[in-house]
Amino acid sequence: MTQKLDTLQTALNAVLGETLKTLVRDRGEITITVAAAQYTAAMQTLRDDPALKFEQLIDLCGVDWSDYRNQQWDGQRYGVVVHLLSITHNWRVRVKVFAPDDDLPAVASVTELWASANWFEREAFDLFGIIFEGHTDLRRILTDYGFIGHPMRKDFPVTGHVEMRYDAEKKRVIYQPVSIEPREVVPRVVREDHYGGMTH
Repeated sequence: MTQKLDTLQTALNAVLGETLKTLVRDRGEITITVAAAQYTAAMQTLRDDPALKFEQLIDLCGVDWSDYRNQQWDGQRYGVVVHLLSITHNWRVRVKVFAPDDDLPAVASVTELWASANWFEREAFDLFGIIFEGHTDLRRILTDYGFIGHPMRKDFPVTGHVEMRYDAEKKRVIYQPVSIEPREVVPRVVREDHYGGMTH
């Protein structure tokens, strides 16, 4: 395994060179980060270069890095993580790209390179609001048609903004503002001496 990772790391450095912002090798996996401006070219190289030959895109997801690991995050807030597989060489790589604008996060679509990216990019758009430039059918895939917001963003309220229920008088489903009172959900670490009628 180590020799195969050595070979992959050497190939990535040789082929992508300056395009690589970072290359991290950890727990038997390699993760590379590329700039949004070089994302399309890097992904095409990863697919087409005979030394790499990543024929399959097996996963693509959006990420909101704000408060990453419950710490202040110093960098772009939104990004995309892609997992690629080379059947020819039997190896994998994780690719990260950060959207340069937090207010309107956007990166290039890779659906022209891998058709499997289509629904993954739609999901990242739906849940995180990341725009995939060049995607020919970018629309919501998991939330309702009139849904407002992007529910996997860390600033989206856990209860949401709207609730749906069946109204017996109107004999139809209606939407209304959420009636749940927001509450603090931080677990109580230190309990009072007589919490729940018990003494400590």
